[in-house]
Amino acid sequence: MHGWIILDKPLGLGSTQGVSAVKRALREGGYGKYKVGHGGTLDPLATGVLPIALGEATKLAGRMLDSDKLYDFTLTFGVQTDTLDVEGSEVARSDVRPTLAQVEAMLPRFTGPIEQVPPAYSALKVDGARAYDLARAGEDVVLASRSVTIHTLQILPELARGGGPSRSDGGGVAAQPPSSTAPLHQPAAGPPPHSGEELEAITLRAHVSKGTYIRSLARDIAHALGTVGHVTMLRRIKAGPFTLDQAISLDKLNEAAKGRTLEDYILPLRAGLDDIPALSLTPDQAGLLRKGQVLAGTAVDDGQYFALLEETPVALVEAQAGLVRVVRGFNL
Repeated sequence: MHGWIILDKPLGLGSTQGVSAVKRALREGGYGKYKVGHGGTLDPLATGVLPIALGEATKLAGRMLDSDKLYDFTLTFGVQTDTLDVEGSEVARSDVRPTLAQVEAMLPRFTGPIEQVPPAYSALKVDGARAYDLARAGEDVVLASRSVTIHTLQILPELARGGGPSRSDGGGVAAQPPSSTAPLHQPAAGPPPHSGEELEAITLRAHVSKGTYIRSLARDIAHALGTVGHVTMLRRIKAGPFTLDQAISLDKLNEAAKGRTLEDYILPLRAGLDDIPALSLTPDQAGLLRKGQVLAGTAVDDGQYFALLEETPVALVEAQAGLVRVVRGFNL
């Protein structure tokens, strides 16, 4: 039970609630107590890939924070909210609607290294307090800009008007927000618009670096197009090595726990390190690393490795100048 459950987080559920759901499933299934943590916050109004680490995998959860992410999101034009999504109150309105051609021409400006100011309603801390707590208390929150990288940014043609994707089970793509939090503009689905047609909304796919706020990206794209906008759909397609293909719904999670088949859905600890080469150890070497000692004279290139004794994970290690040191040790 040391590994990863990839949750397809539903709309309205917070990341911490996702962790609680996994803990509850483990408890109700009689699996015993394990450390459980998530690999990166996903907004309650967002859906999609939420990596949940179990047991020794929690030592790797921080690596997910540093990983690239892939999102689909709908930017609806004409209204900006204080939260930059459907949850907030209107703070600006515009009658300007961009054309598809204008959006296409603008996207390269937001591809590559960019500077962005995070949303006031974010989990970043200001003088020890969460920004969203200060914003909800009516304080004027000013956050410093940060450097992020937008690796790719593309239009999803079948959703160019912003018509919401749909889903009925744990897979696929996210539904639009329910009526209780309906977007201020609900565009109709339809065939792809022609280049000169004005758009009420557009759906984009963004491959981004750590620290990127999609709500800020949407706000800045709308401003650059001479209008305002907010996010009305946000779905995380990939987080680090984990994709929707590996994700399960809450219903499937609970069903598997009750049926004592949850282990069938747990990815191995190694799955969180698929970008790191393996380093095979002898029993003596494994013993030294488990004691926190340094291996000398190891003939490997500099860099990080996933150290194994046969099939048993021993440690995430760093090799430099022939010396191998433990970065994270696993008690397995």
